[in-house]
Amino acid sequence: MRDAADRRYRLIVFDWDGTLSDSTAIIARAIQHALRDMGEPVPNDEAARYVIGLGLADALRSVAPALPVQRHAELAAHYRKHYIACEDDIPLFDGAAQLLGELDAAGYFLAVATGKSRSGLNRVLAQNALTTLFHATRCADEGHPKPHPDMLLHLMDRLGVRPQETLMIGDTTHDLELARNAGAAGLAVAYGAHSQEGLARLAPLATVHSIAEMRGWLGENG
Repeated sequence: MRDAADRRYRLIVFDWDGTLSDSTAIIARAIQHALRDMGEPVPNDEAARYVIGLGLADALRSVAPALPVQRHAELAAHYRKHYIACEDDIPLFDGAAQLLGELDAAGYFLAVATGKSRSGLNRVLAQNALTTLFHATRCADEGHPKPHPDMLLHLMDRLGVRPQETLMIGDTTHDLELARNAGAAGLAVAYGAHSQEGLARLAPLATVHSIAEMRGWLGENG
């Protein structure tokens, strides 16, 4: 990693699902199964993957636009049932834990900005022995969800870091819009929920295709 005096960023903020955790397919299937349970039209894989990273209310409105709001809690319960049944089998992407450890040892502030709930993030951090590694985390049920700038603004304020010193890394357009709305830089990953074409429309600094490529990019540009 670059020497502290030469770094462009002090704070690196990671999305979780589809960026550090290989959970995209399981989340999409859980959404599809939940809608099938409810007797609602089932979205195709692309539509189910698109809502990953959004707050729960926005995601439900997107995948079930005709479902009355008073039934959203029922749909959410079906989704949680299907997701939690598979949660223990979701791995981190190869090299993710090692990269985080290396960044931490190099003195970067590390944070998570995620569409998960606080309870959901706490579970997966504990499962992956990462609870104490991040300096701050922000979840969708603690303020305005992506792409509102609230998540990054909160993290930057808590850690005393300016937008120009902050890098957001994520696999969705929601992540890149979050970065843009907060005045931070965005690095896209092309192995998660959204297509490389969609990510490119938001003009990230770069697009990486693996954790190894991310590590190399951060070593040269972080």
